[in-house]
Amino acid sequence: MKRKLFVATLCASMVVGMVAAPASVKAEESKGLIGVAMPTQDLQRWNQDGENMKKELESKGYEVDLQFAGNDVATQVSQIENMIANGDQLLVIASIEGDSLGTVLAQAKEAEIPVISYDRLIMNTDAVSYYATFDNYLVGKTQGQFLVDALDLDNQDGPFNIEFVTGDPGDNNVNFFFGGAMDVLQPYIDAGKLVCPSGQMTKDEVATANWATETAQARFENILSSYYADGTNLDAVLASNDSTALGVENALAANYTGEYPIITGQDCDIANMPNIIDGKQAMSVFKDTRTLASKVVEMVDAIMQGGEAPVNDTETYDNGTGVIPSYLCEPVAVTVDNYKEMLVDSGYYTEDQLQ
Repeated sequence: MKRKLFVATLCASMVVGMVAAPASVKAEESKGLIGVAMPTQDLQRWNQDGENMKKELESKGYEVDLQFAGNDVATQVSQIENMIANGDQLLVIASIEGDSLGTVLAQAKEAEIPVISYDRLIMNTDAVSYYATFDNYLVGKTQGQFLVDALDLDNQDGPFNIEFVTGDPGDNNVNFFFGGAMDVLQPYIDAGKLVCPSGQMTKDEVATANWATETAQARFENILSSYYADGTNLDAVLASNDSTALGVENALAANYTGEYPIITGQDCDIANMPNIIDGKQAMSVFKDTRTLASKVVEMVDAIMQGGEAPVNDTETYDNGTGVIPSYLCEPVAVTVDNYKEMLVDSGYYTEDQLQ
């Protein structure tokens, strides 16, 4: 690290010594204080991400300042300001909105505090040192290809009716999830094999604020009443994640009597797993957050020891100020056929949790 960061680290260590350390790490033994800023506790995956990372960092000898912002941008900004003021020596941030942190991260850069953007790329600031995520374009392609295979679009003429639901417009990952899926599906749309009765096909039209289940459900109830009330069959729904897929499934349960559609998802949320097991959701893209947390801990450790973090992508993720060196973990599709192997046998869930 630069001399300035070394001095800041010494000062930070003095501050750390005056605050209560987690029980598992004594302050005097700490290798440093790491700030971890997560968007919300309302979605299961962020709880898992935050707790997994905290546990692994503490096992490496770090103190961890883990904060959840309740999906409120002002709260997240305030939390990060406090992390900087309290002497956190490195920040891991999963942003609520990709464009909302430029001002506060300028303070981090001035203090020479490295920043790892976690899962969601922080946009339009040169304060981001690294990015750690899953291959989000591959997530979308996996979802799109699943629908192609399930509908046998290479051999069937259709037309098949499809609707689209994606996530929060302020989340840069939506560009990759939705873009990857549409790159797979667009040729079949152009050929007339896939038809969208609602006509809602652009990212902005199909976005879901805060990835909220209730918001997705309300929109889909309107789609069903407007375009499928006459008995028209809905064949497929591209849902970018499980919370939005659950909204679709809730709307279908209340307002749809046709043949059940093929529905995609992402994250293997506990709330969705009974629907996958019962055949109401065809798949979910599994992103083992333990893998991502472990990689981020490895990146943190390398940086804190004065080295460079391991990366495997230096071309894809441009945040508006340049390409951010990234580490991409690989996602996999989970269905009723392999969920036990992927989720239960691996120890991610117990069988009881999925009933």
